Amino acid sequence: MIVAVDGGNSKTDLALVRADGELVALVRGPGSSPHHLGVENAVDVIQTLLAEAGDGAPVEVAQLLLAGVDFPVEVERLGALVTARGWARRVFVDNDTFAVLRAGTDRGWGVAVVCGAGINCVGVAPDGRHARFPALGPITGDWGGGYDVGLAAVSAAARSEDGRGPRTTLEHAVPAHFGLDTPSALAEAIHFGRIPQPRVVELAPQVLAEAAHDAVAAAIRDRLAAEVVALARVALERLDLVEQPVDVVLGGGLLQQGDGALIAAVEAGLREVARAGAVHVSQEPPVVGAALLGLDALGAGEDARERLRLALQEASVG
Repeated sequence: MIVAVDGGNSKTDLALVRADGELVALVRGPGSSPHHLGVENAVDVIQTLLAEAGDGAPVEVAQLLLAGVDFPVEVERLGALVTARGWARRVFVDNDTFAVLRAGTDRGWGVAVVCGAGINCVGVAPDGRHARFPALGPITGDWGGGYDVGLAAVSAAARSEDGRGPRTTLEHAVPAHFGLDTPSALAEAIHFGRIPQPRVVELAPQVLAEAAHDAVAAAIRDRLAAEVVALARVALERLDLVEQPVDVVLGGGLLQQGDGALIAAVEAGLREVARAGAVHVSQEPPVVGAALLGLDALGAGEDARERLRLALQEASVG
């Protein structure tokens, strides 16, 4: 039996899978990122989901891939805590970018860029070397993801209203999303706590929609594409994969939602970096990748992996 977990900032998916790829249970709960909850609380969230999934069969492998597990000390601490709780005979812990990479390619190596509320990237070379990023936000040089895109839209709307910046349709679209008339009314609502600032993440799809006809929104979209390309480029260069036929997997809600202009800009940028590479937008939930890595650890065959993919896709849609 395998316990496969993909834990993000806002939700956690846990799958119980047999060694032949049969799906026993798939449950979803709140986020389990140690950055937001602390290690103990993050593990408690997962333990609650594990009890909900319940099976009683011995678990051979626990594959936990969580947002906010970025440094070796975090991997070690989380792994030790899970091992102490006795969930499985073998415990593997790492960042959720590995789930996206494994879900998006069967090669076992490549580059994955994840863009959801935040942004992160991982690269794996054929010889097993990794290229990683701390992904701690501005203090580690990060920009991208729904929160940054949404905040950029709020700023652009405010500057359009008072004349410091160019006119943009975001001036009306951004406050309208929250049922308000003007950017200044939105600023006041955020300042006094009537609208929590983290909700700006909701604006990212609006920015991509406005980018089709608004230059300011298009500039925000293009900046996001450039950041995705920059992360992938650095990972490829670190691992000497620039000349290799590498898969670059794009995951996370902001890249998965199918904005053609955004993906086209990423593809164009990556062609200048790795001409032999191929960009894939993964439409599978990351828990698929976590479960596949669990099957890999058991040496499962292609039949088991395909059975698992189909079962998890159907369960996720359902």
